[in-house]
Amino acid sequence: MRNSEPVIITDHSKSRLIKEKIFLGGVIAFSVLTISPIILIIYKLVVKGIKQINFSFLFENTPNTFEAMTAVAAGDRIPGGIANGILGTLFMVVMASLLAIPIGIIAGVYLYENQGKRIANLVRNITDILQGVPSIVLGLISYLWIVKYVTQGFSALAGSVALSVMMLPMIVRSTEETLKMIPNSIKEAALALGAPYYKVILKVLIPTAFSGLMTGILLAVSRVIGETAPLMLTALGSSTINWDASKPTSAIPLLIWEFYNNPNMVDMIWSSSLLLMGIVLIFNLVSKQVAANRK
Repeated sequence: MRNSEPVIITDHSKSRLIKEKIFLGGVIAFSVLTISPIILIIYKLVVKGIKQINFSFLFENTPNTFEAMTAVAAGDRIPGGIANGILGTLFMVVMASLLAIPIGIIAGVYLYENQGKRIANLVRNITDILQGVPSIVLGLISYLWIVKYVTQGFSALAGSVALSVMMLPMIVRSTEETLKMIPNSIKEAALALGAPYYKVILKVLIPTAFSGLMTGILLAVSRVIGETAPLMLTALGSSTINWDASKPTSAIPLLIWEFYNNPNMVDMIWSSSLLLMGIVLIFNLVSKQVAANRK
């Protein structure tokens, strides 16, 4: 065996190693600086909000001001919970999904099948613009269209319309981009076998792109589930559980805003925010898992 020659470290190599260590240290420092606000927010929410999280918090309606004031004065936990907000959020998000998902997928398929055409480019540009519109503007439009002329008052339906409009851009664009990732040979093979065009879309393309579509849908839901501004102008809020789409309905973000305006409900703010953050986190983790399984 030949003896291995000793490694000679020149001044240039030493300088390069030092620069690499400095750069690595800078990357780590900036990464810690980036995530530190998130860690502090989560820590603050957990410390201040965990004491209100219990069975009653999840399954009882919000207390009135007198009940909260009495509990705070006695140093006790505020009675009641946010069941009306939890179920109201679920109710409106489900209705918004029923409106946005079919329209978004159909629009995404249209953009995929008509790339480069004038109308498709117009729809794509409008979708991109809509994605950047502030939520309060969409809430105002929903108020003018739905609250004033359809339901003749604040309602869960109006809130769902506002949320569905916010969901549409992400679903449309994720559908188009997911379909672009499918090899053309799959579509061509289905057409060559004599399958009708609509069956190729429904039975081949959409099932193949299912995981990508689900990722876009889950991300869209996680985005709108914490919106407050559009619901203030459409759903308004309710102190009780409501399943009537034509009546005002509460939501977790609306309750957080109401608690903020009541000094006796400070503890409820932290607990509601902790629960909302947990729900959004779950949706994001599920969407990432779905996206990972697609690869």
